[in-house]
Amino acid sequence: MHPDPTFLQVLWFVLIGVLWAGYFILEGFDFGVGMLVKLLARDRVDTRMIIHTIGPVWDGNEVWLLVAGGATFAAFPGWYAAAFSGFYLALFLVLAALILRGVSFEFWGKHDSAGWRATWEWVVAISSAVAALLFGVAWANFIHGVPMGAGNVVHASLWDLLHPYALLGGLVTLSLFLTHGANFLALRVSGELHERARVLSTRVEPLAALLAVAFMIWTIAQQSGRGGVLVLAILTALAALAIPFARRAGEGVAFALTSAVITLLTVTFFVTLYPNALPSTTGRAFDLTLSAASSSHYTLVVMTIVSVIFVPIVLLYQGWTYWVFRHRLGRDDYEGPLNPIAVAERKFGGSA
Repeated sequence: MHPDPTFLQVLWFVLIGVLWAGYFILEGFDFGVGMLVKLLARDRVDTRMIIHTIGPVWDGNEVWLLVAGGATFAAFPGWYAAAFSGFYLALFLVLAALILRGVSFEFWGKHDSAGWRATWEWVVAISSAVAALLFGVAWANFIHGVPMGAGNVVHASLWDLLHPYALLGGLVTLSLFLTHGANFLALRVSGELHERARVLSTRVEPLAALLAVAFMIWTIAQQSGRGGVLVLAILTALAALAIPFARRAGEGVAFALTSAVITLLTVTFFVTLYPNALPSTTGRAFDLTLSAASSSHYTLVVMTIVSVIFVPIVLLYQGWTYWVFRHRLGRDDYEGPLNPIAVAERKFGGSA
């Protein structure tokens, strides 16, 4: 019988949840915009506009994933080890998708050939969709539980992780991130591309809302008797149902609402897990609790001090980046071989 989690263990569990929520909000619209490269672009200018909406920020958004993974490794090494013991191949596929996605952004403009560019555009779209799907599958498995025995070793193959509940979780993140990306794109571009993003968003939003509600109902059924999960699941479902109607209040409201649904979904994940880091379907005795997975008290103290010093600096820098690249992009911004910095300079009245 493991003791209840200490204050610092709970604090770092919450902070890791905040990091994942931030990652899903920021990288969520990155994934969505990546999927839209082949869906919405009608010519080369459209493609450049779509890619440049996230070009200056996508790699900064990835930092949230790196910090979340690093914080998990440092604060809860048992959780990190158990997850990789059973999710190794699945996490490798996620990593491969993220690598291909990053490479495609860099390679897309290296050669002025229609075939070359089309190839990397498809890589962007497919890798974004795969990553968005697999993150949902992984987190659905975390809260559902995995076959884990003594020593916190997970005995599961990749196919064992692809059960109906997990696949539904993947479809939720896939559709929600696509909607989130369409809302972001509608905020960042003008002209016909803006209208196409708005129309696609209105078509995808009802599907994302229905999938999210179905996932929340299934989650409630699995977590009977837990009032906190029930309340969060209901709030998430209600927010998801409101997404299709948010468009009437404006694009900013629609984007804020998809951000809220992603936040509530992530909070639901972590509240469902607590006080476990990873539940076992083999038996409750094999659940990996936060106290069992945690690092020493001294390690958590040092991590807290370092975070208080450096996290505000990172947040200020990322906020400044978004402020610099806040303006809408139009077709007239892409006359000549411009990069994102040149577009920003033109918006501010500088020379391109």
